[in-house]
Amino acid sequence: MTEDGEDSSPSQSCGIEKGDSTVNDSRPLKPPSAGLKTHKDLNEALKPHQVVKDPEGNISPYQPRPPSLPRLSKANKNGSVDETVRGRRLRSSQESLSDPAETGSSTDSLKEDQTAPAPGGCVLSSAATFRNGHGSNMAPLPAAVTGSPVFQDRGSSLSEYEKGPCNQKSDPTEQRVRSSKVRLSPVQPTGPLPALEKSFASVTLRASNRIDRDCVDYGMSARGAHGERLHRNLSDSRLLENMVLDSASVNSMKSTFSVLNPIRPQDVRNRSFLEGSVLGNGALLGAEELDRYFPDRRVGIFIATWNMQGEKGLPANLDDLLLPTDSEFAQDFYIIGIQEGCPDRREWEIRLQETLGPYYVMLYAASHGVLYLTVFVRRDLIWFCSEVEHATVTTRIISQIKTKGAVGIGFTFFGTSFLFITSHFTSGDTKVYERILDYNKIIEALALPKGLPDTNPYRSIASDVTTRFDEVFWFGDFNFRLSKDRLGVESIMNQTAAGDMGPLLQHDQLSKEMKDGSIFKGFQEAPIHFLPTYKFDIGCDIYDTTSKQRTPSYTDRILFRNRQVDDIKVVKYTSCSSIKTSDHRPVIGVFQVKLRPGRDNIPLGAGQFDRSLYLEGIKRRITRELKRREAMKNQSSSTICSIS
Repeated sequence: MTEDGEDSSPSQSCGIEKGDSTVNDSRPLKPPSAGLKTHKDLNEALKPHQVVKDPEGNISPYQPRPPSLPRLSKANKNGSVDETVRGRRLRSSQESLSDPAETGSSTDSLKEDQTAPAPGGCVLSSAATFRNGHGSNMAPLPAAVTGSPVFQDRGSSLSEYEKGPCNQKSDPTEQRVRSSKVRLSPVQPTGPLPALEKSFASVTLRASNRIDRDCVDYGMSARGAHGERLHRNLSDSRLLENMVLDSASVNSMKSTFSVLNPIRPQDVRNRSFLEGSVLGNGALLGAEELDRYFPDRRVGIFIATWNMQGEKGLPANLDDLLLPTDSEFAQDFYIIGIQEGCPDRREWEIRLQETLGPYYVMLYAASHGVLYLTVFVRRDLIWFCSEVEHATVTTRIISQIKTKGAVGIGFTFFGTSFLFITSHFTSGDTKVYERILDYNKIIEALALPKGLPDTNPYRSIASDVTTRFDEVFWFGDFNFRLSKDRLGVESIMNQTAAGDMGPLLQHDQLSKEMKDGSIFKGFQEAPIHFLPTYKFDIGCDIYDTTSKQRTPSYTDRILFRNRQVDDIKVVKYTSCSSIKTSDHRPVIGVFQVKLRPGRDNIPLGAGQFDRSLYLEGIKRRITRELKRREAMKNQSSSTICSIS
């Protein structure tokens, strides 16, 4: 007993030093000597963990010490220590985790508490714990309170081992093993931590959001009109609405799997595509899906018409026809109409597939004698096409002769119906009336649509097929001529400035009949700024030099009609002067057509296309590339010898 009336028994002196109210928590630790075979190995393993003391017997300041409680005066030392210990012992695990003092170091939760030997020569208790009524949660009990009156009664319910090593005799080796590790003090930052952005997407956290350079547009900011359209096109709006986190999480999911939008299992469960609405709630052809692929709701359509003159030989390269260098982008649909086509129709289709490459598939092809009509579509968009229908009409008196007539193909894309017609009218400089008869017969006899629903039946006319579709393109060799002699036409061509074909078109038979309303009612044509496409000598740019001396004319044309005003926007309307294997020059047109959402009550095409044609075209494309590389290799390896 000391002068202050304190008990100087070893059980108390182990926990609280004189003049200091530090309370040391300790927990049981499994001996690290499980893999050591001899005492010599054990001693060698324990050497680095010995407690370092200075000559006066005090613990070295470089020795890690357990966290300490505030100093208390002697008057209220016992009571304060008891209240502090009681509060710490009765905390739940969740409260301890929420206390900054208890969770100062991230490694504390992975280590078990250990204490250093006290000056009195005993080891602090590392096994004194408090068990609740269920015996599942364990809370640490400091060794210093084993002698406190508050816990004397509770200590009687503890086992001999839990009362601490100071109250029982134990092996010195075991004590040294228990004290081999010391609980480190909480690590506090030396300065304020750097503030993160509100989106929690700082530079240090963006590693998981990195994607390939080919997809850098995902990292673009969604500011401005263009950015908002891009963001809406590349992200699932429903996913963003239901997610609590920021958009970086969505980008991370995209970059983890692919650049495609993530699909939730719930969407797969609920989406049937059997019944949809114009509003697009789950409809495959609805507004939501339409805006995903076409934010501006306009699709690009490329149309080419060409009278091949029945030549067996095809051009060596069709790139200038389908993929002109002055176009910035390729289009979504490619529609090619041929008059007097080559005898081998399959070979022509393979050449088209070889030129367009793997990005496109042939949606449909139809023919009427030597009239060919082919539709190619981007393979990404084939799922939004309906079943394709076609019909043919002959304008000859004898139906078996199929040199003149028309071929029509109709289908629905999203909620917009399309009709493409290629035709070949009666030839002759003065046979205007016969050509008008050909037109009237075609619009009455072309039986389309067959199974596709009419998107606007109230504006359809039974005697005119062009009124039963939203967007109609009619192109071909109409054979309308310039009503002027050869010398007069050449004189006008020599006097007109480049691109100004107005003086020539004043003599155009088709333009005159359209103004009078006798043919192509409701159709329009883009302004013409190219030279007449008929009739050339094969292989050159000179007009007919034969004895007939035919007058140059605009026989090859592309016309269009729409139900709603300004649905069709003309991007380009010109001729392809580089292809000279026929007496006609091909005429091409590029259009932007407005789309509308539709319902899922139409017969879908289900992604059908000509697979064998696709494979053959890609095979030829690869073979051509290999031959080109081999030729370049041989050319580079060859040497030229000169004799002086």
